[in-house]
Amino acid sequence: MTKQTTAPEVEAVRRKAASSSFYSAMRILPKAEREAMYAVYAFCRAVDDIADDGEGPRAERLAALETWRADVASLFAGGEPGKAAFLADVVTRYRPRKADFLAVIDGMEMDVAGDIVAPKLKELDLYCDRVASAVGRLSIKVFGMDETPGFALAHYLGRALQLTNILRDLDEDAEINRLYLPREYLEEAGIVGPDPRVALDDPAIDVVCRRLAVLARTHYAEAQRVMAARPKGDLRAPRLMGAVYAEMLKRMQAQGWAPPRRRVRVPKAQLAFLALRHSIPA
Repeated sequence: MTKQTTAPEVEAVRRKAASSSFYSAMRILPKAEREAMYAVYAFCRAVDDIADDGEGPRAERLAALETWRADVASLFAGGEPGKAAFLADVVTRYRPRKADFLAVIDGMEMDVAGDIVAPKLKELDLYCDRVASAVGRLSIKVFGMDETPGFALAHYLGRALQLTNILRDLDEDAEINRLYLPREYLEEAGIVGPDPRVALDDPAIDVVCRRLAVLARTHYAEAQRVMAARPKGDLRAPRLMGAVYAEMLKRMQAQGWAPPRRRVRVPKAQLAFLALRHSIPA
């Protein structure tokens, strides 16, 4: 990779991700692809931090996202890339779509424009597509996949991973007045009202979460179906990410979501086993 991909943004991501399942998944890639994924992840972290840090008025954070949108557009147009300069080599080498970078920004904008509380299923699916499946669509270009199977994998695996994150981070999200559980599930369980903390204190929240876990499992199964067909490309990283998050979801389902909740983690020994198992090309 060129010097651009060793920008401070990318180095910071490498350090922060050193103990994460993302880092484990990326380590098994060849160096060029690994560095490209760090650059993509650095972009995602940068715009996600704008959405999640809660610092500054919403208008200022929306303006910051607009700056990223303009810089990405300029990069693809051959102009001055601004903050997006560290993505230049990724764009040149792997040809990801501008629309997918912009979709990630659109997803962050959903969080900044107003705190998401009990979205309808259609809105939740759109959110998952933007903040997770769009990242997958960027990633499959680095993995060398063709678009038809690659975008299908991004669709299903992105949603599966994001729904798992939602189920894991319920209490952390509530602390910043967010609740990503679908409104239809909450209302059918008799949980109403705008306060995420009140909703999460209701014992019926376990029923809601288990329904969402079933939806996540459906997406994992579809992602596995795509990978089982052995499409072109290096599938080791998505296989590993899917295995780790599916295991996390399994542990959450065994524990349940009734209050008080305990954050579930996959033990390091099992992470190491999964990394070893999926480091060998299928």
